[in-house]
Amino acid sequence: MSADVLSDDFKSRLHLTTKTVGQERIRRARENNEDVAILSMFLPNATAERENKKFCCAMKDHCLLGDPRKTIAGTKKMEYKTKQWHEKCFCCVVCKNPIGTKSFIPREQEIYCAGCYEDKFATRCVKCNKIITQGGVTYKHEPWHRECFTCTNCNTSLAGERFTSRDEKPYCAECFGELFARRCTSCTKPITGIGGTRFISFEDRHWHNGCFICAQCKTTLVGKGFIVDGQDIICPECAKQKLM
Repeated sequence: MSADVLSDDFKSRLHLTTKTVGQERIRRARENNEDVAILSMFLPNATAERENKKFCCAMKDHCLLGDPRKTIAGTKKMEYKTKQWHEKCFCCVVCKNPIGTKSFIPREQEIYCAGCYEDKFATRCVKCNKIITQGGVTYKHEPWHRECFTCTNCNTSLAGERFTSRDEKPYCAECFGELFARRCTSCTKPITGIGGTRFISFEDRHWHNGCFICAQCKTTLVGKGFIVDGQDIICPECAKQKLM
């Protein structure tokens, strides 16, 4: 088994910011349908008056100023993706605080400040319950910080390492071998099976492939016939010589 690296998509979404700009910049943003919120001011001159008459706060009946078409010279308005708000109305759907010039994240027609978005949608580590802001590993379809994904027995980090599981708990290869694996009859070391390790089983005994050899001539017996001689296994040739 191995751990999979999580994407950094969550972190990359926390970069939408508001900007205070002039009319020319607003015009270009509208024409290009840019993914940026623009903070501008209601101006008292005649040109601005015509523009102001087109204004309608996207909050409509829920406008915090009571009238979605209300414009007051010297106050500010927000524009994002062809919609407009009074500055006070462009606020986080959770905490209701105005976004102002802070970062925000749009999601399903709603606007969230960065803090509320993290609390509501951010990926959290199943071990420490803290937010995973970048990177991490998944195990059993659940997210972990790389530093939190450790061996159940020795707490060694398993991120990027070979590991296996027992009762839904991850173990490093060494601990799994010491705690749960069969033991090689010849060398007594664990037979973990991790990484495609091959082994031979006969009755209630087990050998690593490399340990399954004739007790007399040390020739490998993997894929060959063998004779049981007490606690030993020997090749047919050595068995013949022993009988003679």
